Amino acid sequence: MTYQTHDPADGIASLEPELGPTGRPHRDFPEAPPLKSHGPARIIALCNQKGGVGKTTTTINLGATLAEAGRRVLAVDFDPQGALSAGLGVPTHDVPTIYDLLLSRQFDPADAIQRTGTENLDVIPANIDLSAAEVHLVNEVAREQILAGVLRRVAADYDVILIDCQPSLGLLTVNALTASHGVVIPLECEYFALRGVALLIETIDKVRDRLNPAIELDGILATMYDARTLHSREVLERVVDAFGEQVLETVITRTVKFPDATVAATPITEFAPEHQASKAYRQLARELVFRGAVA
Repeated sequence: MTYQTHDPADGIASLEPELGPTGRPHRDFPEAPPLKSHGPARIIALCNQKGGVGKTTTTINLGATLAEAGRRVLAVDFDPQGALSAGLGVPTHDVPTIYDLLLSRQFDPADAIQRTGTENLDVIPANIDLSAAEVHLVNEVAREQILAGVLRRVAADYDVILIDCQPSLGLLTVNALTASHGVVIPLECEYFALRGVALLIETIDKVRDRLNPAIELDGILATMYDARTLHSREVLERVVDAFGEQVLETVITRTVKFPDATVAATPITEFAPEHQASKAYRQLARELVFRGAVA
């Protein structure tokens, strides 16, 4: 996309690229091509040790847009608050959860998978029981690799597995990073959210060195962006200055439609399919496919 500028000195109009919020030329990524076959899944952790930055919202809506593009998606609720499960309207009690799968191989992961109202999007739910998992796992052999073992048993049935991590850098998050091929870091466009990114990237580097040599940073996703405020614009500018091309071009803006969709237990792409937020998450899915983070 371009816009016309005019230099009065020479009287010549020129075309210059329109810049997106990240300061780079705006581009619309191509539609994701259809897959010839399905699986095995690429596993992506959505991770940030700060809460309230849009991890769950992004997991739900990225999962829905990838499913919309014909990918088979499994979302793993890895937060004891169970927000992902609630946001997709799946039961979390009297059913097997990720907690059960972590503690016992007697549970078949397929029995814990819940269908959602969105075609091609399934969930392994979580509830408050998961908060006790770290205590139970601390004395286990290869305790950092237990989630990887669980997901290997279902990876062939999906194209993408998205892990919605809890806001901490404890044993559960290390399990998620050890199981994953890539990491997306949702980052609220707010100063205090920015401060923890370097620590998180350091943790990812340690996991790569010691536990999972294959893990990659798929991108930093700016969320809750408000172009009307100088603060949002300055934070995003600093993130791009610090991390360059690791910052995704797609930016998720702040809108009241997200909590409305959460109350309806529906992805934003179905709750308000023509809203700018839905278009942004479709753009995010296309960008990740374009970057090779998703097949």
